[in-house]
Amino acid sequence: MATPPNAAAIELAPDWICEVISPSTGGLDRIRKMRLHAKAGVRRAWQLEPLERSLEVFRLEGGAWVAAQGWLGNERVRAEPYDAIELELEALWLPEAAPAP
Repeated sequence: MATPPNAAAIELAPDWICEVISPSTGGLDRIRKMRLHAKAGVRRAWQLEPLERSLEVFRLEGGAWVAAQGWLGNERVRAEPYDAIELELEALWLPEAAPAP
């Protein structure tokens, strides 16, 4: 998408966003940013939580987010809007620490 060189911002909302939830800004990521994404008209959102090893998928319906799908751990997933592709959640997480002796 071409953007004029002096444009202050892109005004077209993406169809999909993926928010990686940070331990220090989780509330901001889950609540405030999701409100802004809905207001902008983003149609699908993923919330990826590395510490919980979870992926939640949301769909915008009537201006409100609806939970559409969710997975934990090392599942293989087909997450909308990219459900034609199988994703391995295990590839997204840091390796688990070995248990202490």
